Amino acid sequence: MIFSVIIRCKNEDQWIGHSIQSVIDILPIHTEIIIIDNNSNDDSKNIINMFINEKTNDITLKYFNIDNYSPGKAINLGVKNCSYENIMILSSHCVLTKINLNKIENLLQENVAIWGKQIPIYKGKKINRKRYIWKNFEDKDNINYYSDGEDRYFLHNALSIYKKSILEKYIKDEKLVGKEDRYWAIDRINEGHNIYYDSELECNHYYTNNGATWKSI
Repeated sequence: MIFSVIIRCKNEDQWIGHSIQSVIDILPIHTEIIIIDNNSNDDSKNIINMFINEKTNDITLKYFNIDNYSPGKAINLGVKNCSYENIMILSSHCVLTKINLNKIENLLQENVAIWGKQIPIYKGKKINRKRYIWKNFEDKDNINYYSDGEDRYFLHNALSIYKKSILEKYIKDEKLVGKEDRYWAIDRINEGHNIYYDSELECNHYYTNNGATWKSI
């Protein structure tokens, strides 16, 4: 499998390099990484340029800046510029650690989306996953997972995988300022599609002051 990986970024100079490097280390060669930057004014662009300027045959890195940001708008722009049918969405403060490629390839045949386990890390310390949003990232697989805490179907785009043809058919709502993944999941499941939680697909999700997932925690 060859992936296009969409990474959305906003002032993530602490983690963006780690995120990109994890993709290079974990995924097969010829991976394409697409950075959608929300007008970062820290050192993020310089870090991204380190990877762009390296120019190896194993990776293609594309950079786009976006105005009037919304999560859906950023993803839709990324999808338009993806070269490959397999698309991974990864947060810029997440580090990819595990993926079973054979399993993912099979799951994509029958599911419109796959989302993976996130290990929350607060200033170096792993957080108990039985609290807050983290309790949704269980150690067993699930189809059409329903979050009791949120009282709705659940999908999280800090680590998720789609087919490009699916994201072109069912574009993300660009008006939503958050939780676009949950609303997208609800619509697809209500239409009769399946969304799969793969506990073997895993990343470390690092704390940042601006990280939406960490708000109110």
